[in-house]
Amino acid sequence: MTRKIRRRKVLKGLGVAGVAGLAGCAQAGDDTPTEEDEADGGGDGADGDGTDGDGTDGDGTDGDGTDGDGDGNGGGDASRTIRMGILMGVTGGLSELGPPIRQAAEVAAEYVDEESDTFSVEYDFEDTATDPNTGISGANALVDADYPMIAGALSSTVTIQTANNSTVPNGVVQCSPASTSPAITDLEDNGYLWRTTPGDGLQAEVMTTVGRDRLDGETTATLSLNNDYGQGLAEEYASAWEDAGGTVQNEVSFEPGQGSYTSQLSSALQDEPDVLMIVGYPESGVQIFRDFYGDYSQDFCDIVVPDGLQSGSLPGDVGNSMRNVWGTAPSSTGPGRDAFESIYQDAYDSDPAGSPFTAQSFDAAAVLLLANAAAGENDGEAVRDQMANVANDGGEEVTPDNLVEGLEMAAEGTEINYQGASSDIQFNDNGDIGAATYQFYRYNEDGFEVIEDIEYSQ
Repeated sequence: MTRKIRRRKVLKGLGVAGVAGLAGCAQAGDDTPTEEDEADGGGDGADGDGTDGDGTDGDGTDGDGTDGDGDGNGGGDASRTIRMGILMGVTGGLSELGPPIRQAAEVAAEYVDEESDTFSVEYDFEDTATDPNTGISGANALVDADYPMIAGALSSTVTIQTANNSTVPNGVVQCSPASTSPAITDLEDNGYLWRTTPGDGLQAEVMTTVGRDRLDGETTATLSLNNDYGQGLAEEYASAWEDAGGTVQNEVSFEPGQGSYTSQLSSALQDEPDVLMIVGYPESGVQIFRDFYGDYSQDFCDIVVPDGLQSGSLPGDVGNSMRNVWGTAPSSTGPGRDAFESIYQDAYDSDPAGSPFTAQSFDAAAVLLLANAAAGENDGEAVRDQMANVANDGGEEVTPDNLVEGLEMAAEGTEINYQGASSDIQFNDNGDIGAATYQFYRYNEDGFEVIEDIEYSQ
């Protein structure tokens, strides 16, 4: 059952939010929920409910929002209800990273619902548990509840499986804020799968630049999670490293949730590479790094990790400063970043800057809401056909600061251009983001420190 949440009025005049230099320092204390919080969504108002139990919005509008009169090509009646599902992993392998990402999508829906006099937003949440089978069940539940669009999933494997087995066959739009696998680009999705985070082809190039130019590495090895995310990024990284003139020595995969990774580490490090690239999630990463520092010193080699292992609590959990570990992750440098951070801080009393993919999650939800408004109806095909129209160049600029006004313009048929919190959202023909800015960061005793931003495009 869903219900609508009426949050207190959020900021109307949005100020500039500072970006912490030590991005991970506050994460463990402020952003990481307990197991109990994760089980019920964590945080103020993040219980995954978005509608009244009777499916109505309290003003006589049916919960399915079908009172809009648009035809998907120029908007419809603005006074209607928009329906959106949210499908993300807040338990399992992404139990640490997932809850703030979920909250960022929810706060976009609640912000519009609270601030708009003409739009009501109904949403419901399903936890994938970072597991494909659970994700498919959750996606099916949202599809069966007649949600025409879904923000999520997070894990690339879950996103691919839910798209193939649930959303695409049922004509439901899916927009992921965190799935980076290259396999998503060429998926036969009939235009129903999108993402507001760049693919790993870009990140592999950035990681190679860090390893070759910043860390002076000639040789490398990879240790990667055995799923679409891990294998896809490892392959892209190995290819980029060789294209840059370096040597890839060993490529080793691992399964999640193992009690020891000493054997896998030994295989990856047997030829003493200059740089070891590890890709996975914090759940396994803690044990991997404990095993590494149990057998090797920080001077043995440099390590580079991607966004999946960006966690301010990792050094404390591992029991080591991890100063030989460097990382890259999609950064939030969009025109709407400050407005998003103010909205999020007001809603949850915490800073999203230390949590990866929160800005991308807000953007995923915002684009879906705008596309729905432009479509004029809660219909997956109509929403699909408006996704690029509301985001790409041309028309009136819309950011998180004037998102409510943007929905009203879209509903009236005005051409709009969403400028996101994470980036200047520009979708290509595959529904991918073609350019991005990445954080280059380094671990230390207090979490991780962002050194600089690196811009990259393909």
